[in-house]
Amino acid sequence: MSTAASAARPGTVLADLLPASRVRDVALVLGGAALTGVAAQLSVPVPGSPVPVTGQTFAALLVGTALGARRGFAALAVYAVAGVAGMPWFADGSSGVSMPSFGYIIGMMLAAAAVGALARRGADRAVWRMAGVMVAGSAITYAVGVPYLAASAHLPLGAAVSLGLTPYLLGDALKAALAMGVLPAAWKLVGRRG
Repeated sequence: MSTAASAARPGTVLADLLPASRVRDVALVLGGAALTGVAAQLSVPVPGSPVPVTGQTFAALLVGTALGARRGFAALAVYAVAGVAGMPWFADGSSGVSMPSFGYIIGMMLAAAAVGALARRGADRAVWRMAGVMVAGSAITYAVGVPYLAASAHLPLGAAVSLGLTPYLLGDALKAALAMGVLPAAWKLVGRRG
C-alpha cells in the first residue's frame, strides 16, 4: 500500500505510516518517552509556583497525537515509571513521586491517550481541529495536575488554580499554535510524497 493511501485511510496516525512491527512500536514508545524527558529539561521557573513552565506537556501531547492512544499512553507511562524509579528526567532533572507537580505527569499520560484517540479520528489533519485536540489534552492534564498540586502542597483549590493553571495558559496557547501548524503540515507533506 502506498504512503498516500495509508495517509488517507481513516484511523491512521502518523506513526502508522512506518512499516508495522513490534520493533517499530517499542522504538516509538521509547522514543516518545525520551522526547518527553528531553523536553522536560526545557524548564523555566514560575515565581511563587512549584510548577515550572516546560516543554514536557507539548511533547506529551505531540507524542500522543503522532503515536495514537495506546502507544502514546505507553510512552508517557514509560516516562513516568522511569522517573519514579530515579531517572532524572522530570522537570529540572528531578525524579520520584514526592514532588507537587507529579499529578501533571499522571494527567499527561491520560491526555496522550485522549489526543491519540482523537488523532485516529483525523483531528490531527486540520488546523482548527488540532487546536481543539491541544485544548482537550491540556484540560485533561490540568484536571489531574491541579487537584494533585492542591492535595500535595496542602493548598485550597483556588490557590492551586492560581499557582498551577493560570500562569500557564498563555504558554499553552503558544504550544497549541505550534501544534496547529506542525501536525497538519506533516500530513500534507506525507500526502505530497505518496
